[in-house]
Amino acid sequence: QVQLVESGGGLVQAGGSLRLTCAASTRTFFKYQMGWFRQAPGKERAFVASITWSGAITYNTNSVKGRFTISRDNAKNTVSLQMSSLKPEDTARYYCAAADGTSYDYWGQGTQVTVSS
Repeated sequence: QVQLVESGGGLVQAGGSLRLTCAASTRTFFKYQMGWFRQAPGKERAFVASITWSGAITYNTNSVKGRFTISRDNAKNTVSLQMSSLKPEDTARYYCAAADGTSYDYWGQGTQVTVSS
């Protein structure tokens, strides 16, 4: 069982930055692929970015590439999402997830990001 706790959300003006962090409670964090997802009101949850155990990164290129950066620290059992040049359409609840295989089996409770125009 893996517990994930997100932090770092908040209210920011358009053009601003936020850094989200997800802390994982597992001794084998290094073996999990980690992902960030977001869900805006009235919309389905959407993939944002992921990073494998070896550091291979994938972004949702349509919406965040060039503005968001995912990283992980296996020594601290954390994965982060640095968000810059934020837009009002980035407003959503952001979730951290862990995959041991092909599907994301573990999810955090999420952290709210609100971008004002």
